[in-house]
Amino acid sequence: MCEDLTVSVDRLTGLDSSFLHMERAGAHMHVASTSIFEGPEPGIGEFRDHISSRLHLVPRFRQKLRFVPFGQGRPVWVDDPHLNLDYHVRQTALPAPGSEEQLRNLAARIFSQQLDRSKPLWELWLVEGLEGDRFAIVGKSHHALVDGVSGVDITTVLFDTEQEPANPPALPPKWAPRPEPTELKLLGDALRERATSPNEFVRGVRAALRGPRQVLRGFGDTSKMIGAGLAAPPSPFNVEIGPHRRVAFVRSDLGALKQIKNEHGGTVNDVILSVVTGALGNYLRARGHDTEGLEMRAMVPVSVRADEERGALGNRISAMMAPLPVWCEEPVRRLHLITEIMGDLKGSGQAVGAEILTRVVDFAPTTIASQAARLQPAQRFFNLVVTNVPGPQFPLFVLGRRMESIFPMVPLARRQALCVGIMSYDGQVDFGLIGDYDAMADLDSFGLDLEGAIAEIAAVTPGTSSAQRSNRAETRNGALSVK
Repeated sequence: MCEDLTVSVDRLTGLDSSFLHMERAGAHMHVASTSIFEGPEPGIGEFRDHISSRLHLVPRFRQKLRFVPFGQGRPVWVDDPHLNLDYHVRQTALPAPGSEEQLRNLAARIFSQQLDRSKPLWELWLVEGLEGDRFAIVGKSHHALVDGVSGVDITTVLFDTEQEPANPPALPPKWAPRPEPTELKLLGDALRERATSPNEFVRGVRAALRGPRQVLRGFGDTSKMIGAGLAAPPSPFNVEIGPHRRVAFVRSDLGALKQIKNEHGGTVNDVILSVVTGALGNYLRARGHDTEGLEMRAMVPVSVRADEERGALGNRISAMMAPLPVWCEEPVRRLHLITEIMGDLKGSGQAVGAEILTRVVDFAPTTIASQAARLQPAQRFFNLVVTNVPGPQFPLFVLGRRMESIFPMVPLARRQALCVGIMSYDGQVDFGLIGDYDAMADLDSFGLDLEGAIAEIAAVTPGTSSAQRSNRAETRNGALSVK
């Protein structure tokens, strides 16, 4: 009997598949987070049952990748008939005393392990024994599955917005996985799509650029993006990396950052970029590097996800290459420079140009897209990634336990030894610092430099310095360790 050829193919986009091609030479392309919760940890069976009850809300968590024979097309998502939650939802415990340093070391080890591509590309680790009557959840998903914004959407689905929900979710419907396609069908579907690709290319370009004038403007903006990125200077952060990682946490108060923004201008994101820039400068100068006139480049991901796309998986991101005036040691002036720079970038169309490139990748032959993805991280388009994802400004709960904080963990690309992930949540801003294990052996020191840069600008902003001093005192007492 012939196979049904009418079933739609759930194929990765060019951008999503590029994250698979980039995963080599120690660069793991999964995103992750470490969430800390108040109260005693739930039992692993209870936690696993809770996750099982929500899986129908995140269908991609039940799917795995199938690769097209001979690389003749991008991979497709298919239901995994052997889904085993005992594999994906795991339990571990910290040895006494269960410090945050031990938690960070555990999170770094988990983050250092590549996800198994023969299974659904996610894991959740329930971590017991955190000091202060707390526990943690370390979760990771491949970047081909989620971007930062859709990752936040998943978090709000898996967790509750009330400690005891008045209307708990109904029992999920019984799941029956669809049959896996054969190798022959995978190849046939890919070849059939390739045969129609000229028409798809024309339609896609027209939809992306909407007219001849925007074609020219779009490619002009793209050239601006590339020209800006190519200017990234040499730095100790741009060296060959290995497979192992270090993790550091830094906490800040969202209200204080908003007060800094209100007092000195710009946006909260400008404030965050300015303190990261200040930390980079102090870190480099303390190690004897000359920062006079130094302007580093940060890749700043920008979500282009429309409101109607919230909750959908896959990646809807673009990027801007933001110059960071590391030479500037005066915090308010540095913020003003960042505000001016970011305003110019937003008007330049860099993000539009980058989005055009990611759309064009959808229509490129698979072999060319693969080589382009592998070449890109080898070029010094940027020195580091700084990504700021707005999280929910209300408390989240899992099985009645309140989430205290959440620290994002961002993948390192080839020859990129440092990433700064930021997520706001319930009135606070949590920084997750990721460093290559060998190249950033002093990642904790960079965390202290970041904390110091926040305190520095808070000290010259009315109404914020006292809150920051209180935060630093708690840090020294061990309650909010950045080590």
